[in-house]
Amino acid sequence: MTPPTLTPADPDRPLLDRALSGEFTAFEELVSRLQPRVYGLALRILGETHDAEDVTQQTFLSMIEHLGEFRGETAVAGWALRIAANHALKLLRKRRGLPTVPLLEVDEGYADLPHPQYIAPWRNDAGELASRREIRELIDQALAGLDEKYRTVFVLRDVEGFSVKETADLLGLSEANVKVRLLRARLALRELLTQTLGDDSARVRPHAHQHLLAPEDLS
Repeated sequence: MTPPTLTPADPDRPLLDRALSGEFTAFEELVSRLQPRVYGLALRILGETHDAEDVTQQTFLSMIEHLGEFRGETAVAGWALRIAANHALKLLRKRRGLPTVPLLEVDEGYADLPHPQYIAPWRNDAGELASRREIRELIDQALAGLDEKYRTVFVLRDVEGFSVKETADLLGLSEANVKVRLLRARLALRELLTQTLGDDSARVRPHAHQHLLAPEDLS
């Protein structure tokens, strides 16, 4: 019989429990631990350091106000990131003058996906590249260049690991539209990165109907 898979313990939960008991230094330690991820999420969505700093502060203030409401249905870090995403999306609404959903639902399909123009194998292994600081900076620059609605889906789904359903709920989109926007973001990012990281000597010309990813890859 295969032994049951054990869910790893949430490393942040003991700090939260201590904070709930009134130990504010534990909450300060929790903030210190979570702040880089919260700030990174806000910066990638909003693209402005000042706005990201405001969202980071708002996130931890919200956590203080709602500590007693945490039910442990997700990891503490996931709870913090969801709060941060909500605050960032509210700020996007304010920027656009929208009273409701920040990234309006518009039915999108796969028929008019952009065809890649620069196809070439990368000069180094992707994992090795991703570990280098200058490459991470390049990825962030490419991400900042994406259209807001595609960047936000990519950050929530591929950077922070929210599920398709969670991403759809946060953005007020259908799951189908989340998948299409994610595909568009991935295609655009790969195009931008390959122009820098690709081996030009091995470049191939794209066929008219060639795509790099299929819809079934996006679940």
